[in-house]
Amino acid sequence: MSFVRPEIDAMAGYVPGEQPQAGKFIKLNTNENPYPPSPAVNRAIKERLDQGLERYPDPMATSFRMRAAEVLGVEPDWIMCGNGSDDILTIVTRAFVGTGQWLRLPTPSYVLYKTLAEIQGSDSEEIAFNDDWSLPTEFSTGSNQLRLAFLPNPNSPSGTIVPKAQIAAAADALPCPFLVDEAYVDFAEENCVDLVKQNDKILVSRTLSKSYALAGLRFGYVVAQPHVIAQLLKVKDSYNCDALSIAGATAAIDDQQWLADNRAKVIKTRKRMTDKMREIGFTVPDSQANFVWGTFPGRNLKALYEFLKQNRVLVRYMHYPNYEPGIRISVGGEDQIDACLMLIETALAQGIA
Repeated sequence: MSFVRPEIDAMAGYVPGEQPQAGKFIKLNTNENPYPPSPAVNRAIKERLDQGLERYPDPMATSFRMRAAEVLGVEPDWIMCGNGSDDILTIVTRAFVGTGQWLRLPTPSYVLYKTLAEIQGSDSEEIAFNDDWSLPTEFSTGSNQLRLAFLPNPNSPSGTIVPKAQIAAAADALPCPFLVDEAYVDFAEENCVDLVKQNDKILVSRTLSKSYALAGLRFGYVVAQPHVIAQLLKVKDSYNCDALSIAGATAAIDDQQWLADNRAKVIKTRKRMTDKMREIGFTVPDSQANFVWGTFPGRNLKALYEFLKQNRVLVRYMHYPNYEPGIRISVGGEDQIDACLMLIETALAQGIA
């Protein structure tokens, strides 16, 4: 006999990328930043730790909101912070989508969106990207039960981006809030924060896990118009960001020179990866994230993934219905990428894949 809600009992649950606990791996499977964060982060965390942890943290993460507002060109009351951007996605889903209602997402994309709908007891409607990774017109069509739409931009696994003009048009047409998930946007050529000012249906979520090298800290935020933020605050946990993460995140976003330098290094390596994989024979769309996505019809990429893992290199193998299977490779350090690409060439030359 199960006392669990039927929706929870029936769902498979979200499965994060492999996180090896023993041994040394070249880890290119979860889009972490290969470089240490700004030195200011460690200093800020140590200073905050020296102040003690016996008191509750600031429930609004005010110091972060004030500095982030300056960086983004908004006021602090346009920002709400969370325990990573996944916490933000959960809060937004809980706020807008009820039992039996619909959440819309593109596919292939971040599979957590579907899991969040299942937890709510709601339905998820998956709309396939066009062949060029643009949004089809049906993504913007209305529906009586549609309560929320998600768009990862840049997208995972493809690394591609939907232009701002198309996002603005989709938001105008949609009858519901439209969250643009910008987890990887610091590696892209444009972002959608200014669209939030133009349309209160648009929300933009961000994370410090990728571009600020703080995946282990867990800190994210959402930008929305203040009356929307006021509603989301009712749903979030009282103290969803701890004192150390607030201190570290504030120091990270304050160091914009570190971000610019890190972005340049990642983009340089990303281009080298893309060029080499295309030379080998992969089809690789132009990525605006910190990873590349490669397909190779006629080759067994599951076997390639297994070969790399046996050689202690982790990448992400993904196979979506009606799409060619592919491997997603995070942008690592130069030596890490050299080792990965060499193993890929070896596997293909030996007919392992």
